[in-house]
Amino acid sequence: MTTTVIIVVFVVLAVLGMNVALALGCGTLIGIVFFSTFNPIVVAQRMVTGIDSYTLLAIPLFMLAGRLMNDAGVTDRLFDLCKALVGHIRGALAYVNVLASMVFATMSGSAVADVGGLGQVEIKAMKDQGYAEEFAAAITLASSAVGPIIPPSINFVIYAALANVSPGKLFLAGILPGMLMGLSLIGLVFVMGFFIPYPIVRDHTSLGEKLRVFRRALLSLFTPVLILGGIMGGIFTPTEASSVAVVYVLFLGVVVYRTIRLRDLPAILLDTIASTAIVTFIISCSAAFSWVMVVGNVAQDLQALILALIDSKVGVLLVLNVILLVLGCFMENGTLLILLTPILMPLASRFQIDPIQFGVILVLNLMIGVVTPPVGTALFVVSDMTGLSIGKLAKPVLTFVLPLIVVLALVTYWPSVSLTIPNYFSR
Repeated sequence: MTTTVIIVVFVVLAVLGMNVALALGCGTLIGIVFFSTFNPIVVAQRMVTGIDSYTLLAIPLFMLAGRLMNDAGVTDRLFDLCKALVGHIRGALAYVNVLASMVFATMSGSAVADVGGLGQVEIKAMKDQGYAEEFAAAITLASSAVGPIIPPSINFVIYAALANVSPGKLFLAGILPGMLMGLSLIGLVFVMGFFIPYPIVRDHTSLGEKLRVFRRALLSLFTPVLILGGIMGGIFTPTEASSVAVVYVLFLGVVVYRTIRLRDLPAILLDTIASTAIVTFIISCSAAFSWVMVVGNVAQDLQALILALIDSKVGVLLVLNVILLVLGCFMENGTLLILLTPILMPLASRFQIDPIQFGVILVLNLMIGVVTPPVGTALFVVSDMTGLSIGKLAKPVLTFVLPLIVVLALVTYWPSVSLTIPNYFSR
């Protein structure tokens, strides 16, 4: 009874527009005060211990690194490089859009950072070259979903802390699925080229110009080498890698490119602190909420319900994917990740699903939700950026979601897609 009340209160408050963290807190508090013998002190302790994690230190640092990359001009250099390499191909900017997002994903770890940083540059360039704005916005949205899959990833950091698994292994597990996501989008762009009259560009960049642009972007391209090379080489942990990324990008912006002035730093830091506070508060309230769900045997009840309907690993994975995709369309992905991980982990363990593979499945599902109407976070960012309504964006975005779902199916039913690389480095 208590669990039902808590869930209903949370859902009602969230639907009415209350802040997600406050809705979680109110739901938990009401359940404890009126319908339960849970000790409020224990709940407060859970809120504190929920964010008392060394792994979670990587979140504000990767957020800061992403913000510094945008301010330092790293995104512009990456976009110019991709454009110089394939800019003469018919439909080139659509390919450039995906390629730039894949490269930026190796630095930021956030879909919203991708959209906010690269999005404006990409959509403007495509519009100026004659692409339909809806098409430009849709490919920008879909490619941003790659951001939290290709390492580093803020979502993988959160899952690692909640599921008590190695964030380094999760980072490695995301490499191949993220590459497949990007390649699947490129494949769809190629196929659509037979039906859509892409603008024809005859501007072949000379070899000298390509080299100039490459030199201009070289130090920026060293960022993922530094982050991933350090993690894979065992030089530092993912959390330490996030601090290294901040120092390196700050050095580029202040000393090398001189696009960031020292007087800009307080505003950048305050913005990062505000963003981090929001995420941390949600994690804290979700920790208490999730604990109440666990104490209330929600995981066991859910497991029993699913097992009553279907008792095969293939069927359970299918049901979980459908549930996650639907929930991802209506709720913020970070909140869902924090809420569902402790509830679904026992079910994954029951069917011997590797926790690393399950983490990739869970995050990939929620990243599709980030770009899918009606409540995709990145969708709202692009809508605000372009002035296009969610209704106008819905159809073209859903077209680009299809190849992402194909990749999700591969990750779900072919464990090697996500486990080959981490297993190799674990030997």
